Amino acid sequence: MNFIHISDVHLGIVPDSNKPWSLDRAYDIKETFEKVINRCNETNCSLLLIAGDLFNRQPLTADLNEINELFKTIPKTHIVIVSGECDRIKDNSAVLSYEFNPNVHYILSNYPTTVEIPELNTIVHGFSYHDNELKRPMVDIIENPANDKKIHILLAHGGDSNHCPIDYTILANKNFSYCALGHIHNFTEVVKRKIIYSGSLEPLSFYESQEHGICIGDINPITCRIESFRFEQFSTVSYIPLNIKVQVDTTNEELITSISNEIYKRDSMNIYKLHITGNRNPEIKFDFSILNKSFKISEIIDDTQPQYDFVSLSKNHPNDMIGAFIRSFKSDDIENMSDIQKKALFYGIDALLKTSDKRD
Repeated sequence: MNFIHISDVHLGIVPDSNKPWSLDRAYDIKETFEKVINRCNETNCSLLLIAGDLFNRQPLTADLNEINELFKTIPKTHIVIVSGECDRIKDNSAVLSYEFNPNVHYILSNYPTTVEIPELNTIVHGFSYHDNELKRPMVDIIENPANDKKIHILLAHGGDSNHCPIDYTILANKNFSYCALGHIHNFTEVVKRKIIYSGSLEPLSFYESQEHGICIGDINPITCRIESFRFEQFSTVSYIPLNIKVQVDTTNEELITSISNEIYKRDSMNIYKLHITGNRNPEIKFDFSILNKSFKISEIIDDTQPQYDFVSLSKNHPNDMIGAFIRSFKSDDIENMSDIQKKALFYGIDALLKTSDKRD
């Protein structure tokens, strides 16, 4: 019995809402989910497990119609869904009265229940959120599945103190063939081949800079144990932190070329956060405007420091504020200064020299 496990799709979310590419990201999330459905069709997937937060909010009937049309395209794949805190079920939720395709099993109960799929010899245990928080350890209270020669799968969302705390030691000792978890947005293998967070399909911020995708597994119908398992990168876009170090003789043109080359190596469709470090010529001020026009740059942190000759400056300014300011920092021991002290010295001298130039 082969399965695909996903979670935290967050259909309807618009990441990077203040950026020019925000609508592209919303489209990427929808497109990647459609790619998962296509993969189910291509591989004759037996079971698609969706471990909560398929939507970023309570879905409307129109939202359910849209996914149900997708599910119609994979009639041979059984789909089991639970709600997380973002798409939690309320008293007026459209999902309560919605008629899904026969291959879709949406677990509506906020207490552990089961879905049995006889043709797969499989029982899926799960529950959905009805509130934003779930502080009760629902997973821990699920009875240990019987050794009944059936495949038992846990489908759950949570893992922190406010969202279904889970004792992984207790869970590891239960007779589940596989535990498909959601809520943590990065792929996490808590117990090898058994207790797995698939992570979100697409990264939603720079806190999620690891690979994102789907979990694919095969369960032996005789032993009811995982026979093969792998994580597959599936996201359209990645958030990539990029560190660039400059030298004193690095020009603005050289820096822009270097950054551009590094981005092209990794794919210009990705989203980047740049951190520029090193010592630069005090006469040079880096201009990143062309990068912002050419690439998806979320943030540029310029931590470069002007390489002043403090000894010469102090000698050339023995009796004015510049010399006094340098001497107050004991600038002959720059290497042992804290980062804050260095920045204060560099920026202070930079400001004093600019003021001095204007007076001259």
